[in-house]
Amino acid sequence: MKHITCIEDLRLLHKRRVPKAFFDYADRGSYAEETLRANREDLQKIKFRQRILVDVSKRDLSTTILGEPSALPIILAPVGLLGMQHGDGEIHACRAAQAAGIPFTQSTMSICSIEDIAGSVEKPFWFQLYVMRDRGFIKDLIERAKAAKCSALCLTVDLQVIGQRHQDIKNGMTVPPEWSLSKLFDFATKPAWVKGVLQGKRRTFGNIAGHVKNTEDLNKLSAWTASQFDTSLNWKDVDWIRSIWPGKLIIKGIHDVEDAKLAAATGAQALVVSNHGGRQLDGAPSSIHVLPGIVEAVGDKIEIMFDGGIRSGQDVMRALALGAKSCMIGRAYAHGLGAGGQAGVAKAIDIIKNELAVTMGLCGVNAIAEIDRHVLAD
Repeated sequence: MKHITCIEDLRLLHKRRVPKAFFDYADRGSYAEETLRANREDLQKIKFRQRILVDVSKRDLSTTILGEPSALPIILAPVGLLGMQHGDGEIHACRAAQAAGIPFTQSTMSICSIEDIAGSVEKPFWFQLYVMRDRGFIKDLIERAKAAKCSALCLTVDLQVIGQRHQDIKNGMTVPPEWSLSKLFDFATKPAWVKGVLQGKRRTFGNIAGHVKNTEDLNKLSAWTASQFDTSLNWKDVDWIRSIWPGKLIIKGIHDVEDAKLAAATGAQALVVSNHGGRQLDGAPSSIHVLPGIVEAVGDKIEIMFDGGIRSGQDVMRALALGAKSCMIGRAYAHGLGAGGQAGVAKAIDIIKNELAVTMGLCGVNAIAEIDRHVLAD
């Protein structure tokens, strides 16, 4: 991967190496993809102040996240179906994150189970929770996360109603994949991907296996999953989760100042400013657009993380300058995983790390704590 220079290079390699349905699942957004595009475009509009003749020989990218040391102000966000981008994808991504000294967040809708990852890595990781109608199943998931010694629970709250992703419908995207002539041809042209997935521990949702009977039956699995997203979810459910989860709680999917105030009042340790990567409400503002207002409203009450459109170290710097304490990356490392497994994820992290270090140097900044609005051009 020595000729890979940026996340876009990884994205293009991911597109060549992974079947179209799974690449598009990671890459695309909902409806007309207005929010997806806004996340990127609004970040790129933010410009830096270049400073010169400042001693930047001792730049330090380390920080703390939820009170724990982190080598970078970066977290690998929860991304579903990583094991269909690369065999055992969740395990490889977690290993890359831990080697880099940053947190990894496992998705509820992962291919590898909580126990698969816990048995394959050396340190605790974060677990992301979707609250479904079957509260017994959710309580069991939380107990499993506790048993695996997960160090934080990331509660995603913006998926009560699912935004339609046109490309997934057009591709007939299912897990495990349903066979068709076009899919057989696509898979046949990607033998390394097929071999890796076949050698992986699982090819269906690992956290659901054992709870839903006949998970190999696509129709039954799809029907159960579709029936479980709960439109009655409300703030009282956050209180319920707090009552059974003893550890650190992060609320992900905050995109409005009033909701941020409510999140801060729950006792959660952090919130994530996020519009689900442009995969839910199309026509919403970008995450970076709403970040400053949320920081102003609750930044002194709760730790604020940022998610939405990060593809470079420059993007991380922009979010930190506007008040975020750390940033989640999702598509950026998913592209690395699809492009090259664990080495690809490590490459994605390294690209963003090096870009952040260079940007700090050219803006006359030596430490993450020094990054604020003064690094931005008027």
